[in-house]
Amino acid sequence: MTALPASLLPMTSSVGPTGNLCIGGVDTLTLAEEYGTPLFVYDEAHIRARCQEALRAFGPGVAYASKAFLCKEMARLVADEGMHIDVASGGEMHVALAAGVPADRLVLHGNNKSSRELRYAMEQGVHRVVADSFDELRRIESLVSEGLAPPAVLLRITPGVEAHTHEFIQTGQDDSKFGFGVRAGHAHEAIKQAQESEAINLVGLHAHVGSQVFDVRSFERVIEVLAPIFNPLGLEELCIGGGLGVAYVEGERSDGLLEWGESIRRACAAQGVSARITAEPGRAIVAGAAVTLYQIGTIKEIPGVRTYVAVDGGMSDNPRPVLYGSGYETFLPRAVSEAREAVVRLVGKHCESGDLLVREGRLPSDYAVGDVVATPVTGAYGYALGSNYNKVPRPAVIFVSDGVARVVVRRETWDDLLQLDR
Repeated sequence: MTALPASLLPMTSSVGPTGNLCIGGVDTLTLAEEYGTPLFVYDEAHIRARCQEALRAFGPGVAYASKAFLCKEMARLVADEGMHIDVASGGEMHVALAAGVPADRLVLHGNNKSSRELRYAMEQGVHRVVADSFDELRRIESLVSEGLAPPAVLLRITPGVEAHTHEFIQTGQDDSKFGFGVRAGHAHEAIKQAQESEAINLVGLHAHVGSQVFDVRSFERVIEVLAPIFNPLGLEELCIGGGLGVAYVEGERSDGLLEWGESIRRACAAQGVSARITAEPGRAIVAGAAVTLYQIGTIKEIPGVRTYVAVDGGMSDNPRPVLYGSGYETFLPRAVSEAREAVVRLVGKHCESGDLLVREGRLPSDYAVGDVVATPVTGAYGYALGSNYNKVPRPAVIFVSDGVARVVVRRETWDDLLQLDR
């Protein structure tokens, strides 16, 4: 069994003098001791580098899809790097605004935006509202009739393209809860309605084919479908959404943001699209920036079957393996360069047999109770999808850079779990 591939670690990762993994110049075992586990550790330089790549790939207007991971400091960081922020709810919008991000840098998504959310967005003056349904168009018209200014709108078009990814994160196929379908005739109907409405400032079209998509031809097919609809309209913006996949396990490879942007530009040129092309990467910005640190509490060996290694987190801090069957690697930060001969099933502490983090993980053979074990590429959709199942407090989130660690989300306490009770 080989050592963990270095390509799966955050950009500034290194092996320190004692052999421990360091990120951003900070020893990860020191972080685990000081801040406790589970612990999300993010490489700030990694995030900034990916933001800069996104801007080089797509230019101004490219938005970070904050559903991947959002807190106030994350919103400030990506805004400082020049990105817009895609928010998928009033709550995400509220966090971004609280962080000081100007409203005109926000793009509001959601397949079922409430009138309250739309009012909030329109009062604040968000950059774009991505309209997803005829009901939403009627809500916008009602709000404008009350005196609010017409918002700049992108219509979300469902192109009928089925991306090769898990069915739960496909969004571009005909049978989808998202957007105005092309084959059903809803796209043309929505465009006509928006053009004729004085309450809607139609500035472009939007499509999103799915998440964790490795095959860029899926995005090219979306452009092939949209171009004949988009080109005659003379609109200023075509947004290709997000969804670019990232490598989570040994042997996986994904195109980078620059390669993705270049393939999109080629496809648009081939289809005669001359408008501004924007995108909304989220996972590709932040997934590889983080590792999650756990402590091993229990080892259960079933001879001839498998060995269970239980840690102090689980599906409450990373439900992706349970939801999507997602794969991860495992390693010991004290031995990051060593071969991983032992095969284990890394499981959590929750009352579910399905509470597993890594189905077939690998560790050095001398792993033991008390060791800190890590899973890499956990910067996206871990904390964001987390929960308090079994009333387990959520972990802390640490940003590291230039030898300095700072808490950007504090660890929840047991008393925090009582705050909403009445």
